[in-house]
Amino acid sequence: MLRIILLDRLAKIAFFAALLFTFYSAVIPPKQAMQLVPWDKAEHFIAFYGLTGLAAAAFPKRNLIIIALLLSGFGALIEFVQGLPMVHRDRDVWDWVADTIAIVAALSPMLLVWWRGIDRSAMAAPRGLPPH
Repeated sequence: MLRIILLDRLAKIAFFAALLFTFYSAVIPPKQAMQLVPWDKAEHFIAFYGLTGLAAAAFPKRNLIIIALLLSGFGALIEFVQGLPMVHRDRDVWDWVADTIAIVAALSPMLLVWWRGIDRSAMAAPRGLPPH
């Protein structure tokens, strides 16, 4: 039990640290930001794919759709902040699209596992009768 609590806390710490690092990297001058790959959209994809996996691990009982919506909203917030004159970055809706595609890509296998685990025989049984 203690091990599970420790892993849960570690997952939350890792998620929030990655969330802060992502935001920080998005608002500092571009020349100071760490560049993983030469294409900006790929960097967004990598960052949000990782954030999504960490969020799913940090909040295992949360609805995956809610996690997706919150992370996509975070991506939109980053783009809004980048468009502020004091930040000196460019706002680009396609960066947000790359973020959202990464979120969907990261959550798709989890949703498929959930979908395959649905007991369809129970859903098809008439009310009041036990499934076959």
